[in-house]
Amino acid sequence: MKIFINKISGSARIAIRYALVSVLAYFGSYYLTDAIPHVSTRFAIGALWAVIVGVVVIQATLISTVEKAGFQILGGLVGAIVSLVYLEILSFNPVGMALLIGLVVFLFHSLNRPDYAIPAALTVAVILIFSYLNPELSPLINAGLRFSEIIIGSVIAILIVGFLPYARDKTV
Repeated sequence: MKIFINKISGSARIAIRYALVSVLAYFGSYYLTDAIPHVSTRFAIGALWAVIVGVVVIQATLISTVEKAGFQILGGLVGAIVSLVYLEILSFNPVGMALLIGLVVFLFHSLNRPDYAIPAALTVAVILIFSYLNPELSPLINAGLRFSEIIIGSVIAILIVGFLPYARDKTV
């Protein structure tokens, strides 16, 4: 019986971490977007992106969470820069998006840093599709917001794992 209770307790702790990361990343991104002039909170995809990043970054330990955040942030920065340059020259095109994703994946694999490839590829997809859905948003604001949301989701995941006493439990 004690094993069952410990398993349920551990599962509840994990669920609480994910729930906290999700709600805090959502509101952090939502209010960031709301604070920027001429950018409406109807752009809730940013809040979704911050939640996704936070959920992907959170790990069982602080060290592994910080490491995962590093991958997300650096990969996301490269994805945002590449997307910004692309959108300054061309508009959204599914083939262009696929080629750009292939480019960032190739870049990181060529540098023997495959852990950065997925965050970079996802960031390219989010920025380019968001530009298609909201063509009135400048590429610079779009890329900047999406990168800010990566920071928000990553930092919140680190804070949750780092400051909740049970989040340091290596058995979960």
